[in-house]
Amino acid sequence: MKSKIVSAIGLVAVLLLVGCTTSSRLRRAEGDSFVFAGPDPASLAYLPEPGCEPELRSTYLRLTNTIVYKSGQDYFFDSAAGTLRRTAHSRIPDFRTNVLYGLTNFDHSQFPGYGNKPFFAYADYCYRATNRWPVQKKQARLLPNTKAKLKGGEPLKIVAFGDSITAGGEATEPQLIFWQRWADELQRTHPKAKVTAINGATGGDTTVQGLQRLQSKVLDEKPDLVLIAFGMNDHNISGVPLPQFKQNLAEIIAKIRADTGAEVILVSTFPPNPRWKYGSHRMQSYAAATQEIATENDCAYADVYYNWQLIAERKKPEDLLGNNINHPNDFGHWIYFEVLRALGL
Repeated sequence: MKSKIVSAIGLVAVLLLVGCTTSSRLRRAEGDSFVFAGPDPASLAYLPEPGCEPELRSTYLRLTNTIVYKSGQDYFFDSAAGTLRRTAHSRIPDFRTNVLYGLTNFDHSQFPGYGNKPFFAYADYCYRATNRWPVQKKQARLLPNTKAKLKGGEPLKIVAFGDSITAGGEATEPQLIFWQRWADELQRTHPKAKVTAINGATGGDTTVQGLQRLQSKVLDEKPDLVLIAFGMNDHNISGVPLPQFKQNLAEIIAKIRADTGAEVILVSTFPPNPRWKYGSHRMQSYAAATQEIATENDCAYADVYYNWQLIAERKKPEDLLGNNINHPNDFGHWIYFEVLRALGL
């Protein structure tokens, strides 16, 4: 099953370039996602290359049950604006029928059936890169042992430690979870190495629970590299105060290094739906704190927060949120993956 899914991911990249002229400044967006509320336009993350009109489909990967939507019948494309618009009789689901549509300060627990998965449409296309993205400093110098193991063809054991996002929340296939996709990429680019990745994350956790689970989820695994990705639950209005969040991260790092000698990457996260009742609207502060702790402890830092916000300049929150609250959809996991890939390993 895994080989079929990996092949499907590769097929997405191949299909993306069909009809596009290759260039050193030509890049690809994979599975750019949208929800369509009636006739309101939805924006692509980038302006497509002329002659590379996006084709919409119902799933991130092209599967046997995928619906391929037709331009002019299901949607209209405005190439100048880089927007798509649902037609009146489109087969694309209308997001206005989502139970959370139009609500503010909503408590998701009061609305059974919430979630955006049935409403997404996805598109691949080429675009002309005018600005560098992701904006991410190379971090290989902070990961010398990891780099050496990869280049030396040695075993490399990665543990992904965090909350429900890291656990894979809303990814439609395990191979699309951001850290698994990155591990697969490392294996592809370093074929002599033996890369394994373990899910050490638990849904709903803050850094408080992270400390409590550290032994069983991370230390007992004896990893070579640990991705630490907390913040979404810490930042909630009933979450973990910022000073304690920073202290918890520092303690997690110290214990990992003392017990295993593993190298560490700290990963920031993105803001949840601003209309959600339980968000504190302070994710920027928690992302900055994550970066600060990484710098103070000579850890690598993956700046998902900033790069997510760059994509979100043209996207609605609902376009990227699988549960309409605080879980990335497959395209959101791709954003994480691209940031990790830009670390330079």
